[in-house]
Amino acid sequence: MESSISLKHHVIQNRIRQVGINENYWYPVAWSHQLPVGQILAITIWGHSIAVYRDVQGQVHALENACPHKGVELHLGEVQGDCLVCPYHGWQFNPQGQCVAIPYFPAEQKLPRAQARRYPAADQYGMIWVFPGNSQQASSQAIPAIPEYDDPNCLAIPITGIFAAHFSICNENTMDVFHGFLHKNLQGWFNPVLLDLQEGDDYVNARYQVSYKGFLSQFLGLGSDNAGVSTRIVSIHYQYPHYHSTLEGVSSLYLMRLPVSPTQTRSFSWLFLPKIRLPKWLLRPLKPTVVPLIRRLLFMPFLEQDMAMMASEQRTYSRSPNRQYVEVNPAIIALQRVIMKQYELYQQQMRWPKAGRRPSHPSGLPLPN
Repeated sequence: MESSISLKHHVIQNRIRQVGINENYWYPVAWSHQLPVGQILAITIWGHSIAVYRDVQGQVHALENACPHKGVELHLGEVQGDCLVCPYHGWQFNPQGQCVAIPYFPAEQKLPRAQARRYPAADQYGMIWVFPGNSQQASSQAIPAIPEYDDPNCLAIPITGIFAAHFSICNENTMDVFHGFLHKNLQGWFNPVLLDLQEGDDYVNARYQVSYKGFLSQFLGLGSDNAGVSTRIVSIHYQYPHYHSTLEGVSSLYLMRLPVSPTQTRSFSWLFLPKIRLPKWLLRPLKPTVVPLIRRLLFMPFLEQDMAMMASEQRTYSRSPNRQYVEVNPAIIALQRVIMKQYELYQQQMRWPKAGRRPSHPSGLPLPN
């Protein structure tokens, strides 16, 4: 549905800072290069401690990070073949989480029914992904597409974000183009105008017009009018729980969100700059130098300023959860509605088997068969 784009008073619903996630989506947990063959990573998705490992064939697997025997964290163990081995007693668990060997058991002795929870895992677009919800839904829920990933004409810049804030605060920051004031010393954007806004049960689309002036505008090759001002369109597409945004004619950003806990969030992003038209033979050897420079000098100063604001917002909320706030950007209000709907939908899906009834949409309407 299309939403009103007028800027008017809205009271923030504080429960947005308390909602959990819909776990029935794929979440990124690490960059692919951070998990070599035979290695294990301990990751957390909204309180789920998970051991992710790459077996000797290069396949990625994920098990609950607790041995069913004593509860020892499995990421402290080792990889043998396609199995994860507990460091304490050497119990081996296959990719399905089944105990398949105990080193001190006689060959003929039956193994106990020890089962570690398995999480669907994948290696795609240079990221490790884990599905923390109902594993039976993983195959029907696609990992977000990143078509530029294989485009040799794009300069791809990986960016990691670590935020001391609830994921809703982080998501609002990404949707909010009105905070260009924060970046004025970096010659960031100014005169933002919300042009268009659409909202559905699992998405928010917003289009803003922004202006640039100065070194950054020249560096990005934006062009300008007689006053040296460049005007461009920023398009933001939030498809729960991740983002894709574009700066007209300049960049494409895929921001994949990892909610870790109620006060910690991470992101794994690919920034693509398609206007880099250097010959491939020249661009290839320059990438190891150019990519870190652009990330450090162009993108990270903006991100670090945002990180400070998000952490401040979280600290104030933590001290006073009942404090009232006012919002004027309808895109933020739409985003909050989607986040709450998705959490409510997940809660209904979790309750349904126990309640003996079909789950319903947050609106109260039954879901289709």
